[in-house]
This record gives sequence, C-alpha cells and structure tokens, in this order.
Amino acid sequence: MKENIIAIKSFDFALSIVNLFVLLKKENEFIISKQILRSATSIGANVEEAIAAQSRKDFIHKMAIASKEARETKYWLRLLNKSNLTSIDMSSYIIEVEHIINIITKMIKTSSESTTK
Repeated sequence: MKENIIAIKSFDFALSIVNLFVLLKKENEFIISKQILRSATSIGANVEEAIAAQSRKDFIHKMAIASKEARETKYWLRLLNKSNLTSIDMSSYIIEVEHIINIITKMIKTSSESTTK
C-alpha cells in the first residue's frame, strides 16, 4: 500500500501539538492551548475521514474542512507566538502547519480539477 504523506504529516503534527499542550499547561496557559489542541488534532481526523470518502466530492469536502482547521491552528499558533503568555517558540509549529496547508490546498485543487474534466 502506498504511503499517505498527508495522513502521516497530520498525525505527527497532532502528536507534536499534544506534547506542546502538556508544556503549555505547565506554564499555566490554558485558554489558547486548548484551542490549538482542538483545531490541530481535527486536521488529521478530517484527513482520515477524507481517505475513507464515499466520493470525490466527499473527499474534497473533508479535505476542505481539514484545510480550515489547519488555518485556524496557524492563527492560534501565531497569536500565542506574539503574546507574552509563553516562552516557547512557536515558529517550527507554524512552519509545519503551513506545509500541511500547502499540501492540502494542492490536493483539493488537483481533485477539483479532475472532477470538472
């Protein structure tokens, strides 16, 4: 079976965010960290749903939700990075979520183009 790069990347990213959440809780940051945890783990969950899609339209829909969750995650990471709520640098997380956004966007575009042909 072929390796699914976005499934692997989104799962690994979610795992890194779970670990970040634990670190943020130790720094007594509870509000934004919960938002990041929810949206970041939702990326991979929606990618997994897309993999099991019943149609190309369903696949595009699920991947679009994953894209929205990734963009929301990026927002929360940027907000946390610019605030003085933590000393943890969010740059590597932001770079990784941007990479995930780019992959998902390309997948949606490619799938959408092949449905219109």
